[in-house]
Amino acid sequence: MVIFVTGAAGFIGYHVSKALLARGEQILGVDNLNPYYDPGLKQARIAALEEEFGNAFTFLRADFADSAELASVVEGVDFERLVHLGAQVGVRYGLVNPASYVRSNGVGHLNILELARHRELKHLVYASSSSVYGSNTSLPFRVEDRTDRPISLYAATKKADELMSESYSSLFRLPMTGLRFFTVYGPWGRPDMAVWLFTKAILSGEPLDLFNGGAMRRDFTYIDDVVAGVLACLDSPPVDDQQEKPGGSVSPHAVYNIGNHRSEELMELIGILEENLGRKANTKVLPMQPGDVMDTFADISAIRNDHGFEPKTSIREGVPRFTQWYKRYHELD
Repeated sequence: MVIFVTGAAGFIGYHVSKALLARGEQILGVDNLNPYYDPGLKQARIAALEEEFGNAFTFLRADFADSAELASVVEGVDFERLVHLGAQVGVRYGLVNPASYVRSNGVGHLNILELARHRELKHLVYASSSSVYGSNTSLPFRVEDRTDRPISLYAATKKADELMSESYSSLFRLPMTGLRFFTVYGPWGRPDMAVWLFTKAILSGEPLDLFNGGAMRRDFTYIDDVVAGVLACLDSPPVDDQQEKPGGSVSPHAVYNIGNHRSEELMELIGILEENLGRKANTKVLPMQPGDVMDTFADISAIRNDHGFEPKTSIREGVPRFTQWYKRYHELD
């Protein structure tokens, strides 16, 4: 049976689709290929899936925030599970184009919930974000922590997604799992993320922007570990047993952190990049950016206990894999 994946041309969506296809699933992938970052990279991801998996992967360009378009792409398609990874991403872009977050992460998420409701899906897995923890200073971040003080519009919309999901799960007994991703990186990554931006700056000799002077820490999570967590959750929907789930719901709705369970110094990441690229960074010290947080660190005990999730990849292993891919993709070897 088909699995429906939104955001299939995105970074995580591409890798999740690839892993599902590799184990024999049929995938219907949608993405609107918006220009937030280079649509050519998104199209290259889709082309790679089509070349490797042929007719097992069907891609349709569509905007799930448009209810008519969404209805059109799923018409006549039989599926029971949906992995909703499409979203307007990024923290700082919310200062430039706030309406895009409300449309994609608000209206779009509601459209997906309505689809799940009317199709009576067996499981909806959706992307949340570590950004929902805001300026929380209690580390590591636990799914039980308060998440009602977002410091970016992106975080506010992702928290809204969790709340809407909870209401639909409660009203319609829909099995759902929300995943709070922590700074995902790896091959085919996003050009707006630190590992890509730093690699590009070091190779080009351009200034590498160090916000807050580089005095920040992140829970960098390698894409293969993220995919393993997504698939484990997808295969085990929450049970409607009135028992409390991670995140606090007594409906069939669970919320998990997916992180590496390590908080790494940003300067450590830069040092590893310099070693692997054979060049020194030309750093430019800048103040803290609005919407950014000082430190992220995932408590993964809930997903470890429920799904056996155990991240395997340190940044010393994962960063070289990314830089090798980056140079191949840009034909720099």
